[in-house]
Amino acid sequence: MRHNNILICFALAAMLFAGCGGGDYTPKPQAYLRIDMPKHSYATCDTAPLPFVFDKGLASAIELKKQTADEVWLDVVYPQWQGVVFLTYKRLNGPDDLRGQTDTSSRLLEKHYKLSSGVEEQGYEDPDNRVFGTVYYLKGSRVASTCQFWLTDSTRHFLRGALYLDRTPNNDSLAPVLRYMQEDIEHLVETLRWRK
Repeated sequence: MRHNNILICFALAAMLFAGCGGGDYTPKPQAYLRIDMPKHSYATCDTAPLPFVFDKGLASAIELKKQTADEVWLDVVYPQWQGVVFLTYKRLNGPDDLRGQTDTSSRLLEKHYKLSSGVEEQGYEDPDNRVFGTVYYLKGSRVASTCQFWLTDSTRHFLRGALYLDRTPNNDSLAPVLRYMQEDIEHLVETLRWRK
């Protein structure tokens, strides 16, 4: 009887190993969760105390952080994706102020270069509305801010923006979210108007 039990156990073990082995095995490729994004829709952000007007995405909310006569700190927040576009407005008092603000923007952008695999720079001009500037797209899976920009009328107004997610950078898996928010930034840039 004991001999039969050993044979049965051996036969079961052989069938188990035979069932698991052989055949072609193809591992599943690494993938990320699918993130479905809503359709883009916009509304004008026309808050009386702000020195500018723009269209913001309906998926975002506005949070006014600080406001003085010459400075405004404003956040465009995307709560569902833990994202934010930090906006900083400065009133200019001449060409030296403009040069100082563009230099500051360059220094803040340079902090991201070491984790970047490249930067795409795109100039923007709307002479009819006196809006001029540059949008920067930072490439790389570990970059903390993938999109930054500055806009000015060259004489009185300067607005700087930077996109951040409150997550560990893994921009491959977050690509749909980043692309969505970058399109909102592009729309903000195209619709920005200065108050007189």
